[in-house]
Amino acid sequence: MAFTVSANFAIAADGKISSDPHRPSGWTSAQDHQRLLELRRNADAIIVGRGTLCADNMSLTVPNQARQPLRCVVSRHGNFSGDEKIFHSHGGDIHLLVTDASSSDFTRDGVTLHFGNLTDFFHELHRDQGAQHIHCEGGGMLLRDLLDHDLLDTLHLTWAAHTLFGGTNAPTISGLADGKFSPSRHFSLVEMIESGADGEIFLTYQRNDLTK
Repeated sequence: MAFTVSANFAIAADGKISSDPHRPSGWTSAQDHQRLLELRRNADAIIVGRGTLCADNMSLTVPNQARQPLRCVVSRHGNFSGDEKIFHSHGGDIHLLVTDASSSDFTRDGVTLHFGNLTDFFHELHRDQGAQHIHCEGGGMLLRDLLDHDLLDTLHLTWAAHTLFGGTNAPTISGLADGKFSPSRHFSLVEMIESGADGEIFLTYQRNDLTK
């Protein structure tokens, strides 16, 4: 592919990325938050699912940086209210992908609607917007879609041993355990850094064909 795709997630000691019901971000250290911002700085586009956008009240911006990444959100039906923080924050252009509908009533100045699947959407971002590096920040179902479409190149994880979420319905980085999944994707651990924060380790994985 002419573009690369990365993702950044924090996981608790039991492999969960949140509680049930969804707990907003902010449960990891300040150092982890700084790492999140540094990863954003290297991205041409940031993408999240609508549930994560709303739960974490996200603007998808990079502080103190003139060049802002494109802000991309995936929604099954495009049912945005317009009250979401992203629509009231200065930042990169906003692109909304609707995956399970052919139309949407949502309109707003400065917002571009797209319809279809992730693969076509990413190719559009690369072709029309010049996006070379697309970066995902959640949630688990979006990462699962990236894996299903074999789009993910690099995975950044913060392993936070200080937290246990538990619960059958608490999500993991590949969504809920409903027994349906694509063929296995193979990644190699390429970096492991002790964060200095109590019980956190920063891990980076790359898909195997990129590590050869």
